[in-house]
Amino acid sequence: MKPAARIQAAIDILDGLNAIRLPADRFIRDFFRARRYAGSKDRASVTERVYAVFRHRASFAWRMGGDSPRALVIASLLKEGASADEIAEFFIGDGYGPAALADSERAVLIAPPLGEAPPHIRGEYPQFLEGELNRAFGERMEDEMQAMLSRAPIDLRVNTLKAVREDVLAALRAENYQAEASPHSPNAIRIPSGEGSAALSRSKLFESGAFEFQDEAAQIAVLLSNAKAAKRVLDLAAGAGGKSLALAAEMQNRGEITAHDIDEGRLRQIEPRALRAGISIIQTHAGPRPPNRPFDLVFLDSPCSGSGTWRRQPENKWRLTPERLDELNALQDMLLDQAAARAAGSARMVYATCSILARENEDRVAAFLTRHPAFAIRPAADIWRESMGGETPPGLGEFFKASPLSTGTDGFFAAILQRRG
Repeated sequence: MKPAARIQAAIDILDGLNAIRLPADRFIRDFFRARRYAGSKDRASVTERVYAVFRHRASFAWRMGGDSPRALVIASLLKEGASADEIAEFFIGDGYGPAALADSERAVLIAPPLGEAPPHIRGEYPQFLEGELNRAFGERMEDEMQAMLSRAPIDLRVNTLKAVREDVLAALRAENYQAEASPHSPNAIRIPSGEGSAALSRSKLFESGAFEFQDEAAQIAVLLSNAKAAKRVLDLAAGAGGKSLALAAEMQNRGEITAHDIDEGRLRQIEPRALRAGISIIQTHAGPRPPNRPFDLVFLDSPCSGSGTWRRQPENKWRLTPERLDELNALQDMLLDQAAARAAGSARMVYATCSILARENEDRVAAFLTRHPAFAIRPAADIWRESMGGETPPGLGEFFKASPLSTGTDGFFAAILQRRG
């Protein structure tokens, strides 16, 4: 593909993603499957531009005075240092390249906006979230949002049923991965972003069940659950089973785990993953409600805005609306009530989200305790010291609150709740 054709491909992908709310990586994969003439360098170049637009959509739209895919791609070229004349050479309307620049576009190219960009433009987030993000981070907010613009590393969880971290590290390094032990979870490994993640999922190590892909913050939340002490575990809103697999490893594949979700298709992914991991204690349950029986541990990794994963899926921040947040809050409250009804006696409940927003995190816990005064918060820092010992990871206090800036992980929240004795 010529450079102009790559630019048009980025515009086409952004147009398509405006019409279809698929994850960007899936849409891009399908886009290029239908265009076999595009080589690996073409795909990499176009993909990088699309993600640059999603990461910097607010400032690109502010610079161009509009947020059409074409305007945003032009702004991405400006950010790379291209001059107005150089950009015009790509926009000539020949072959597979974009149509020639309009006079209005030429005028914007040579006349940047006046004055300082407002905070939501500098921070690259939707303006309606400004109050929520200030609640979450206070004076650190701008630095936290800048950290969200970086590319996320690849975090792995070593499957202790089949391997030990030192051996997996040695094997990965032998394959020239810059793998390092993550600082807080004893089973976590971190690899820099771009270090052949696609190849990792096809590696012999992965196929043997030696590791799973899981952010270190999620691993810490599982450790806080104290699954080792449980015989009957409910993984509520289990999805494709990442937490179930981690819980099973903590339980040394003894006891039973029920993975529940309303999406039977996602639950079907658990069986082959469990087989690869050497896990036999997970059973699945699909439907609007989880099994109505008692459990020793209920782990609720709730559906949420996904705001903690904006480094990995930056398109999602621009799809979020106030109305969607209201819907999610109602769903989170319902799931918490379902979890409480199934927590037997002094069973532990873990409420987790991959969100950085207090209205999905602390606010939901406060509302839950009002509805269920028999439950109380168990401080996450105390649990870590009791069960893990050693230095307490950053982000652990009354709750576990993680972010790229504070913990080097995805944004994540976990509250540990227990019925009063």
